[in-house]
Amino acid sequence: MKARPDVPDSTAPNQAEAIQAAPTDAAPSDAVASAAAVLPAVSSTFSATDRPGPAVLVLEDGRRFVGRRYGSEGQTLGEIVFATGMTGYQEALTDPSYAGQIVLMTAPHIGNTGMNDQDMESRKIWVAGFIVREPARIASNHRATRTLDDDLEAQGVVGISGIDTRAITRHIRSKGAMKSGIFSGDLFGLSDSEQLERVLSGAPMRGRNLSLEVSTVEPFSIPAQGERIGSVAVLDLGVKTSTLTYLAERGFEVLVLPQSVTAEHVLSLKPSALFFSNGPGDPAASDAHVTLLQEVLRAGIPYFGICFGNQLLGRALGFRTYKLPFGHRGINQPVLDKTTGRVEITSQNHGFAVDMPIEGVHDSRAGFGRVEVSHYSLNDQVVEGIRCLDINAFSVQYHPEAASGPHDANHLFDRFRDVVLASQRGIAGETK
Repeated sequence: MKARPDVPDSTAPNQAEAIQAAPTDAAPSDAVASAAAVLPAVSSTFSATDRPGPAVLVLEDGRRFVGRRYGSEGQTLGEIVFATGMTGYQEALTDPSYAGQIVLMTAPHIGNTGMNDQDMESRKIWVAGFIVREPARIASNHRATRTLDDDLEAQGVVGISGIDTRAITRHIRSKGAMKSGIFSGDLFGLSDSEQLERVLSGAPMRGRNLSLEVSTVEPFSIPAQGERIGSVAVLDLGVKTSTLTYLAERGFEVLVLPQSVTAEHVLSLKPSALFFSNGPGDPAASDAHVTLLQEVLRAGIPYFGICFGNQLLGRALGFRTYKLPFGHRGINQPVLDKTTGRVEITSQNHGFAVDMPIEGVHDSRAGFGRVEVSHYSLNDQVVEGIRCLDINAFSVQYHPEAASGPHDANHLFDRFRDVVLASQRGIAGETK
């Protein structure tokens, strides 16, 4: 079998060959060395004079991109997707919605603000792999307590740098998200065919239920901030820390529940409302969560869902979901709110969507009355929000907590609070 060639030290071959050589790392300047000395707490264990070993990104269609190891050494498999945010890599890495995916950052320079404890959106990094063009080896931010290199290495995240991320993004945009793998260390030396065989053996995202991997095991609660208006049962399908904070700030006692919880248990808590979080995987593989939601809706409990929770509401109402070619991932996604006529720039991370006409009022196929699309994407007209007209339920496909990203949609937490307060006063009907 053909062995992997050494990484060339010269400039990369023709781009059409889809193989890029890692750039040669120059010695650090005196200024960089001085900065590293002043900030020992956030200097990486990586030395700028070191040269990471070779690594290769392999796509399921046979395309190969050779670069340098970034993060941990070894092998990782997952669906390759791209994220368009210029900032917020820490929030993206710790977003459970990225579980099972190898994430490519389209911004060319990643890592310059390091890592800190305050911006963690969950307990760990969830991406299956990480791809950057040019990694920053030294953190240059007063809040940083460690470098991105440190966290990737400590958490065993296999990555690759020094490859043409723009060419890969264009390829994914043209061909769609696909299986992929990163190989470094001894596994870099596997033959092309062996590496491709491993990539093809990876699990597809379609039909995959990942909520068990990211959900809390034990329930826990967060007290309301300020005046308590009631409790909200949160089904943790991959919830982010910022989301829980925003709910508590609206006066909710937040009851975070594992994804395995039953409708009977939820109803026994007598919550003022139900919230389904964001999360990874295919909504078509989450029938148990759809059934739970239907039972709670029939009990008359108000509902708000985001991201994965939007897809599950769509399915609970009787509509189907489908996989997008390459998804929406980034902090600059324009959405039209049909209820207000406003355009909002939103933070998004999803690869599936609800199949529902964006115009007109429709009857729920599951008996929940009239339904309409409340929001849609201005890029591709994908459904970005659902509003029920006869029950207190609504959802959006994006992340209104916007961690990271613009806060245009933060008002949706206020809308949810108002719906719950109206429900407590005995006012049913449209979720304005």
